[in-house]
Amino acid sequence: MRDMYFTTVVPALKEKFGYKNVMQVPRLDKIVLNTGVGKAVQDSKLIDEAVMVMTNISGQKPVITKAKKAISNFKLRKNLAIGVKVTLRGNRMYEFFDRLVAITIPRIRDFKGLSRKSFDGNGNYTLGIKEQIVFAEVDRDKVTNISGMDICICTTAKTDEQGLGLLEEMGMPFRK
Repeated sequence: MRDMYFTTVVPALKEKFGYKNVMQVPRLDKIVLNTGVGKAVQDSKLIDEAVMVMTNISGQKPVITKAKKAISNFKLRKNLAIGVKVTLRGNRMYEFFDRLVAITIPRIRDFKGLSRKSFDGNGNYTLGIKEQIVFAEVDRDKVTNISGMDICICTTAKTDEQGLGLLEEMGMPFRK
């Protein structure tokens, strides 16, 4: 995927946006995978399962996120483990992006294309997946709690239009 970026995506974006220098062309900066485990308040073993699933998906050990403040209505105490996240950079990021585009996204049930409106104004794209079992790396038999996850693709693009152009050239299946 990294080689494809330098051989086909960079020249296409340079021509499309009229960049004079190769360093102006936007590129992937990082990919952040995040999943919240709300039921972990009652059962702390669900955090261990979420760590296992996230490790299988990303190929590196995730960080356990903790509650910043106590909320009594949710029976949530401060510093209670409520989710896991992992940040991918470099070769792992490109490899994950390739698997996401080629294998995982087509496996989503009733998939009609990704929304073009999920950009944040700075060229970063976020998508949510309702079931983590769409990833081929996850063993369905070992997963007891099916939860969703957020995938944030951070780019060096300055605008949403540039970010969209980058992700389209890299093969993201957006709606027409």
